[in-house]
Amino acid sequence: MFRGVEDLRDFRPISLVGGLYKWLAKVLANRLKLVVGKVVSKAQNAFVEGRQILDVVLVANEVMDSILKSNEVVVMCKLDIEKAYDHVDWSFLFSVMGFFQSSKGLRQEDPLSPYLFVIAMEALSCLLRSAIMRAISWLIINLDKSELISVGGVENAEALVAKLGCKVGSLPSTYLGLPLGAPHRSVAVWDGVEERLRKKLARWKSQYISKGERITLIQSTLASMPIYFMFVFALPKKVRLRIEQIQRDFLWGGRALERKPHLFGWGLVCLDKNKGGLGVKCLSTLKKAFLCKWNWRFANERGAFWNQVIRGKFGEEQGGWCSKEVRGGYGVGLWKTIRREWIVLSSRMLGSKMCGVPLREGGVGGLEPALL
Repeated sequence: MFRGVEDLRDFRPISLVGGLYKWLAKVLANRLKLVVGKVVSKAQNAFVEGRQILDVVLVANEVMDSILKSNEVVVMCKLDIEKAYDHVDWSFLFSVMGFFQSSKGLRQEDPLSPYLFVIAMEALSCLLRSAIMRAISWLIINLDKSELISVGGVENAEALVAKLGCKVGSLPSTYLGLPLGAPHRSVAVWDGVEERLRKKLARWKSQYISKGERITLIQSTLASMPIYFMFVFALPKKVRLRIEQIQRDFLWGGRALERKPHLFGWGLVCLDKNKGGLGVKCLSTLKKAFLCKWNWRFANERGAFWNQVIRGKFGEEQGGWCSKEVRGGYGVGLWKTIRREWIVLSSRMLGSKMCGVPLREGGVGGLEPALL
């Protein structure tokens, strides 16, 4: 009945708070989010305005790619914070910020909680860099979900795992729900996406759903579920065809997923409604759009942490519009696939001469993209 519940501690207390507190928390959250980016390091991407949490997935895979290609021997420790909000100690936040009077724990779904948690994690990050662990912040490491991953054949990996009490991990692993260290165009990492699609369809089998309702469900659910992966990872053609097959069978076959005759082609289904189609998202177009967006961000977000990592690893050319072309094998990195879409973006931007165009804050030479 309750997913992931193994212990009484997995249930959260229900707190009823008045409207005055919610109003005050929202005001404080709106003020705090304007300055939190100035007090936390660039490596903290969650809940900080102007940063995206998926940026660190790109950085982690590029770092892992460099390690594997250089044949380095390293140990990667992936830590899971147990009940992260509940275990943030207020005396610790008080010592960092200096104006709170409370005891322990942050309210779930409170607009202020994410920003306070980011501050606590920033302090913990500084303590880790100083070789001081969790004693001050009272954050508890969930050893059942934490992993120690050895890369390059670490001799005493088993001894380290036994001492820490965590699990032994291996590549490819997962990070923020996305693959880490997976081979280029690995089809296996998309199995979880297809499984979630089929589970979602299984819930609808007992219901009668008209074709109009099926189109709505495809647009709102089936076509949206792979998007989180597609923000960073290029969708392999084989996987795209399988996902589209699931969508087609559901649209024309209904709850039984039967292969009934199609009234018209899938290309027409994916056309905009004002062009005579049904407005279903085209996955191949979405894939190109997401990868092109990374290239556009590369030219505009020069101060971003992920941008500095990519520029440091690959360099830049054409006046800073793009990184240098990535040579060598794909490995487990993601940027080579992203960089290949630069030609698609550049051919659809206003302005024919981009070499030597000066960059300025807030834009690239004052030009805006004009995607066809």
